[in-house]
Amino acid sequence: MTDEVVMPAAEGVRPPARLQHALLASVFVIASCGLAYELVAAALASYLLGDSITQFSTIIGAYLFAMGLGSWLSRYVGGNLVRRFIQIELAVGVLGGFAAVGLFLAFAAQAGPFRVLLYLAVLAVGTLVGLEIPLVMRILKREVAFKELVSRVLAVDYLGALAVSLAFPLILAPYLGLMRTGLLFGLLNVGVAVWALLLFRAQLPRSGGLRLAAGASVLLLLGGLGVAGKVSDMAESWLYTDEVIHMESSPYQRIVVTRWRDDIRLFLNQNLQFSSRDEYRYHEALVHPGLGALPGARRILVLGGGDGFAVREILRYPQIQSVTLVDLDPAMTRLFSTAPLLTQLNGNAFKDSRVHVTNADAAIWLEENGEVFDFVVVDFPDPSNFALGKLYSTGFYRLLERHLAPGGRVVIQATSPYYARRSFWTVVATLEAVGFKTAPYHALVPSFGEWGYVLAGREPPGLPTAYPEGLRFLTVAGTGDLFHFPADMARLPMAPNRLNEQSLVRLFEQEWHGATR
Repeated sequence: MTDEVVMPAAEGVRPPARLQHALLASVFVIASCGLAYELVAAALASYLLGDSITQFSTIIGAYLFAMGLGSWLSRYVGGNLVRRFIQIELAVGVLGGFAAVGLFLAFAAQAGPFRVLLYLAVLAVGTLVGLEIPLVMRILKREVAFKELVSRVLAVDYLGALAVSLAFPLILAPYLGLMRTGLLFGLLNVGVAVWALLLFRAQLPRSGGLRLAAGASVLLLLGGLGVAGKVSDMAESWLYTDEVIHMESSPYQRIVVTRWRDDIRLFLNQNLQFSSRDEYRYHEALVHPGLGALPGARRILVLGGGDGFAVREILRYPQIQSVTLVDLDPAMTRLFSTAPLLTQLNGNAFKDSRVHVTNADAAIWLEENGEVFDFVVVDFPDPSNFALGKLYSTGFYRLLERHLAPGGRVVIQATSPYYARRSFWTVVATLEAVGFKTAPYHALVPSFGEWGYVLAGREPPGLPTAYPEGLRFLTVAGTGDLFHFPADMARLPMAPNRLNEQSLVRLFEQEWHGATR
């Protein structure tokens, strides 16, 4: 069967230009939607499975392969090309639009092998997207010379991809979320189908079925947009064993707070950050072995620690004159400054007049700021991805050293020396590679197990001779024991973590994957 002639015209007479423009505009929307589905799938996989580099690489590779397969299969699409194009647009809109919703529900409900479902969805959507542009080109070929056809279609296609690649990280993912972003672009795909139905209605006899399918698709996607927030909250509640009392998405992370009886827990991107039952152990061990040995400390810097717990411990020392906290996410510091349940836990630390909160990237802040500090607390999340891994690199620690006053000390949370032994000693080796003298130590935090810290300075750090009153875990007599490691946590010879290779991120992923299987 031969391809349909879109607009019959006499020999040598060009059809109306408005159809060319309409189809080229459709290419822009199609390209935008195609890239959006790809980014949503990769971001969802990164959020749920971790290791963003691996997830983005494999998802994009599988998606491009599927698009190539779709382009190859397009040669077998015959009959009424406009009708086929509309059918494909409706299929892409519904499948691509609801892919993130279905995958998130499947992950939360543990319904089936998630990775298999993920890649089946990627291959299905990618194949359908791969069919779109070849069909548009076949429809346009009677109207535009081949040389102009290819250049115009590809130019508009790349322009649509550029628009989404900029909008996705800056606007769509932070403010709409992955589910609503997928549904919105599904609606745009269906919008292209509806537009084609109107433009080519004269060439679509017996199109009642198409109109009904288009209307149903629009209603379905609009309904999905309307309930996406409730579906997300419901699915996310399945992931946590306790009652979810707060959840929000910031431009940087997903913040969830749960409660069971008197136990309040914070999760960032599903990773436990603290349990109120034992966080005092973690934060006392983080702050006091270093600060307790510096009776002359006046100016303190905290990097990370947006929950305010490290600041709470620092404020136990009456001689402290100022505490500067630099945390990337304003949503975190706002939550722990205003929520009564959480401010009760951190002792309203952010309301103290000595505390100054800045929301900024720590590395950039250190680059742009010339202040020096007597004691620095580095309380970043674990190096589970390359964005965090740079904060555990030789480059970052060189920058940090420039902000230490003479005789100053820095303490760094450095993951578990038991579950991630090689990762822990890599942090130690990285600090030593830039000239720090280190004193690694560890403490038992029941929610996490054995946890590791590294105290560092230009001179070997000493031990405290006194602690402020009110500590529930540390004692001066027992502090020395924290610096001794049993055989199964003893030092390993590790290379430093350098910015250009970030070996620490790979080590961390390997060790914690084995520990949590």
